[in-house]
Amino acid sequence: MDVAPTPTAALPLASAPPEWHSAPAWKLPGWAEPVIVASILFGACFYTRRRRFNVFGKQTRYSLLDQESNNSRDELMDEEDREMERDDDDADSDYSVSTVKNPPKRRSCCGTTVLTPNTSRFANNWQSRVLCKFPFLMEMFYWIVTYFIYRLTHVLSQALFSDAIWDLAQENGLRILEFEQFSMFRFFFPVQEISVQKWFLESHADLLTFFNKAYALIHIPGTVYFMAWYYYAAPNHAIFAVVRRTMTLCNLLAFIIFTAYPCMPPRLLPKEYGFIDTVRRDDAESVWMSGKFVNHLAAMPSMHFGYAFIIGSTCLYHAGAFRWLGYGYENRSAQPWRWGLCALGVVYPLGILTTIVATANHYWLDAVAAMLTAAVSLLCNRVFMVFVPLEDLLLWVLRVDKPKPNCGYSKA
Repeated sequence: MDVAPTPTAALPLASAPPEWHSAPAWKLPGWAEPVIVASILFGACFYTRRRRFNVFGKQTRYSLLDQESNNSRDELMDEEDREMERDDDDADSDYSVSTVKNPPKRRSCCGTTVLTPNTSRFANNWQSRVLCKFPFLMEMFYWIVTYFIYRLTHVLSQALFSDAIWDLAQENGLRILEFEQFSMFRFFFPVQEISVQKWFLESHADLLTFFNKAYALIHIPGTVYFMAWYYYAAPNHAIFAVVRRTMTLCNLLAFIIFTAYPCMPPRLLPKEYGFIDTVRRDDAESVWMSGKFVNHLAAMPSMHFGYAFIIGSTCLYHAGAFRWLGYGYENRSAQPWRWGLCALGVVYPLGILTTIVATANHYWLDAVAAMLTAAVSLLCNRVFMVFVPLEDLLLWVLRVDKPKPNCGYSKA
């Protein structure tokens, strides 16, 4: 006697899974993506340089800007911007009143005040002068540290992986499908992931090929380009630092979740569930998504969408879209530019959401988890300030004076 399937399990397809008949897309050589990312970073470093500062000059001590530039900066910044910059201990130091030429810096850490070495005495060292000329190098350093942590988490994941972990990840992936299809919250997910992919497979294969490339190529280069652009465009360093710390913390929280809750993406589920790994079938896999230490059981949360959500929200903020809520600042740019930023802030996350579902790399719930992770990261982004004393010590050991950032007025 046939037994009807229970509504507590995600149902396999009744028919054979669809086939992917697209011809393989043109594939970039393995060195191309790293070269693109490096070009963006070094291009931003050059473009945001301090044009009036001479690395080989005879100054005995540099200042952030010359007097003329300081006056111009004061005219451009409103009182809110100045207050945020004063409050930004990611960029500014808090010095105690002292007759000492280089008094220690006073840093707040875990509710206490910590005295750290004052590196301003190294301002005339060649490495300090190079950093002063190219302050974006500090942002590149932060990216390198973040990428190093990223690799360490993948090494940890690789060490923990076993056949049992793969079974658990598959179980977790099926539980997500069950939650979306049968829980009391199913009305939030009216369209199933398999229906989205089948629609593209059957009717819009060329568009799916584009999504395959977008999934591989936009995530890392696009995010790096956004951070480089916002370093230049942000109204001040305080706002830029919030975005940078939010994105970094979102990364860290996601890595913790990946390790604690391994989740198999739809593309790796058994064939009877009908999902196809179109990115690999289309030979469109990114160099960043391949290799020995890539965690393939990291569907929850979706960092593709997490990054896109942060980027979209920042674009909306920068365009002044949140002014009616009492947040943000008044962007005095031309109206077409502001409308374009608003459109990008909406279209980009939606485009990435469509991409990650159509390519069977994520579930809808992964995107929801990514939004929540990004929101928590924004609220808790200042947790990274506990590392400022360590940064001071590292700079002291390297005999380097940290340059003042030039966000928003980088023509100095």
